[in-house]
Amino acid sequence: MPTHQQKYERFRALHQRPGLFVIPNPWDAGSAKILTAFGFEALATTSAGYAFSAGLPDSAAAITREALLENARAIADATSLPVSADLQNGFGSSPDTCVETILLAAKFGLVGGSIEDATGDPQNPIYELNHAIDRISAATEAAHDSHFFLTARAENFLYGLDDLDDTILRLQAFAEAGADVLYAPGLPSLEAIQKVCASVSKPVNVLMGLQGATYSLEQLAAAGVKRVSVGAAFARAALGAFVRAAREVKDHGTFSFATEAISHAEVTGYMAGSKP
Repeated sequence: MPTHQQKYERFRALHQRPGLFVIPNPWDAGSAKILTAFGFEALATTSAGYAFSAGLPDSAAAITREALLENARAIADATSLPVSADLQNGFGSSPDTCVETILLAAKFGLVGGSIEDATGDPQNPIYELNHAIDRISAATEAAHDSHFFLTARAENFLYGLDDLDDTILRLQAFAEAGADVLYAPGLPSLEAIQKVCASVSKPVNVLMGLQGATYSLEQLAAAGVKRVSVGAAFARAALGAFVRAAREVKDHGTFSFATEAISHAEVTGYMAGSKP
C-alpha cells in the first residue's frame, strides 16, 4: 500500500499533467474497491452517498464530522488510490474549525478534501465573501502543512443563487487564498463551465450526474475542465436499481430484476481486487 506522501504526490501529479481525469465517488469500502478495479486513478468521497447508506438525510445537521471521517477512512483503507474527502463546510463557521477538520482528515488517511462556502442556514445559505476567504485561507495553510490538496467550493448554484459573476469572483478569491482546486457544483451550462475555467488560474472540478444537460468528457476537456466528479450520482444509481427491484417484487410479484443484477462471483472478485 502506498504511503500518505506517495498518494499525495500521485494526486498532485494528476492535476498537473495535461488533460482531464475522472474522480468518481464511492460511498463505502465496497464501492471503492469496485471503482479501483475499473482503473480510475483517484477517488472522492460523497457526503450524500454516505448519508443515504447510513439512513440519514443529506444535511449538515444530520451528519457528524466523526461519522463522515470514519466513512472516508474506510474508503481510503480499501484502496491504493489517492482519496479526497467531501468535508462539507468544514463542520463549522470559524476558520479554526476548518483547520481542525483538515488536520483530522489528513490524520485519517485522506490526501485531499473540499471546503464549501455554504453555511447550513436556509435563511442565509452562503457565507459573506470575506469570511469565506478567511476560511479557505486558514484551511489552505493547514492543508499544505499536511501534504493535503485543498478544493474550495462555491455553492451558489446549489442554493438557487444563480449568479455566475459572483461565483467566479469567489473562485478567484479562493485561488488567491491558496486553494489547489476550484469547484462550483451545479453550473447551468457548458458555456458557464467554459467561462469559469477561462476566468481562474487553478484546476477546475466539474460535477456531472445531476439531472438535466449532460456533457461528454471530450466536451468538458475542450471547455478547460481538469477534474470530473459525480457526487452522489453513482450511489443514487445503485439505489435506483434497488428501488426498481423492490417495487417489482412488491407490486408485481415477479423477480425479473435478477437478470440485471451483478453476479455473486463478480462482486466477490471485485472485493478481492480482480479487474473487470
